[in-house]
Amino acid sequence: MGAGRRGLITAAVAVVCAVTVLAAPGAAFAAPDPTPTPAATPAAGSGTAAALPPNRDLEAVRERLERLYHEAAVATDAYNAAEEKAQRQSAQLVELAKKIVKGQERLAELKDRAGAAARAQYRGGGLPDEAHLLLSDNPQEFLDGAGRVLQGQHAARGLLGEMTRTQQDLELYAKDASAQWKKLEAGRKAKAAATKRVEQRIAAAEELESRLEKKEKERLAELEEAAAHRAQTTWLDTGVLDESHGSASEQGKKAVEFATAQLGKPYEWGAEGPRTYDCSGLTSQAWAHAGHPVPRTSQEQWKQLPHVAVQDMRPGDLVIYFADASHVALYVGDGAIVHAPRPGRTVTVAGAGSMPILGVVRPDA
Repeated sequence: MGAGRRGLITAAVAVVCAVTVLAAPGAAFAAPDPTPTPAATPAAGSGTAAALPPNRDLEAVRERLERLYHEAAVATDAYNAAEEKAQRQSAQLVELAKKIVKGQERLAELKDRAGAAARAQYRGGGLPDEAHLLLSDNPQEFLDGAGRVLQGQHAARGLLGEMTRTQQDLELYAKDASAQWKKLEAGRKAKAAATKRVEQRIAAAEELESRLEKKEKERLAELEEAAAHRAQTTWLDTGVLDESHGSASEQGKKAVEFATAQLGKPYEWGAEGPRTYDCSGLTSQAWAHAGHPVPRTSQEQWKQLPHVAVQDMRPGDLVIYFADASHVALYVGDGAIVHAPRPGRTVTVAGAGSMPILGVVRPDA
């Protein structure tokens, strides 16, 4: 792909961002002036605001915010994983509870039958078999009865064996349930710890942003846009998409359609829609809508789904970001992605190379 086509792609992404009015600082791709002109220093005693800090100071703020939101994303993935695990464990506990109830009902039934058999044997007892034979008016009837007694004894032994097995099953179910409860409690603690980390990082980032004046926030947004543009341009200049001609599968098209229909919806950590999303909530729901469920978290999507080379990616593939796989987006083609960026932002279009790419996975490989 030549420089002309790369320029068109970058411009197209910028136009999409502008037309959809996503209102997310740093979401667009058109390169702003990388070194905005500082406001003039006011004269002493003029009563106007103090001079804005130099760009390098706001760059430090940008990097600090980036770290805080990244840490929040890592904690969000931990929360989502704990939540998903808790749902599985809860379902397993419900099934174990059903088995225990059925086992208890079966054991009660077996005990009733055993009790009835014991009472019947007691009523028919008292004399040895020889005496019953001598006193019987019909020896054949006695012999037939003796056969039924033997059958009853055999059935009683089977009944006792089934009671023993049922009791053993109940003990096993109880042990499994106890183990699941412990796992569920550990998961609850892990989820609570992840929740605390997410909230702390987001609060720290919001507090840092709240210290900025309006003009500082505008310049910070310009710095964010410039950083994203530089990263995207550098990525495209590697020629990674020069031979990329992959077309979306039918399921991939459905995933892309779903994801793009969510443009403008707010980011909310732990959310899976329909009004708000976090990054993996968006991608997992997009592929669920396409009829191909994928793991809930970006880390599990990276671990479990088939990997494909970046240069071979096609619309619908999932792009995994950062060394810890803490962010994921849906590739929509021409070097662009749709993703839910972070708190305070909305689902938006961005450049696939605007963040460090770990790799690409294909749910319907």
